[in-house]
Amino acid sequence: MLDFDVKRCSRRCATTDAELAPGDRYYSVLVAEGAEVLRRDYSRAAWEGPPDGALGWWESQMPTEGAAKPKLAPSEVALELFDRWRDQPDHEDCAYVLALFLVRKRVFRFAETAFPVAHTGEEILRLFCPARAAEYDVPVIDVDSERADEIQTQLIELLYSDAN
Repeated sequence: MLDFDVKRCSRRCATTDAELAPGDRYYSVLVAEGAEVLRRDYSRAAWEGPPDGALGWWESQMPTEGAAKPKLAPSEVALELFDRWRDQPDHEDCAYVLALFLVRKRVFRFAETAFPVAHTGEEILRLFCPARAAEYDVPVIDVDSERADEIQTQLIELLYSDAN
């Protein structure tokens, strides 16, 4: 099983060491260095895309002072969305990104590292959901940055609301 802790934002750009100010958009990347998984944060100006071998990356925004923290929908809502997208071939990339999000939120755990399917060669992630006591095989999809941004925006709209 692959399991690691993702540290919080460093609030500094890994390239320039400049502080990320409230409201700044930035990119975070997970990279493997030896047996460790490290997070690096980059300002938009310093971002040149994810490095080769990156395990994952995403875009975020530094919170502004006094801003209400967004509230995540209950895990069951995200799981229902995952079920719906998994059953729709045109949403396979969305299901993959949502599955990674659910791993990050500790709703899913990696049951195995990615493995190839013998007859197709496609790579599969086997995930375990403790709340449902169920395993899911999720095809690994190569999602380009533009599509990843679209999916991220859609997930934010569907799963987050402003806290009051």
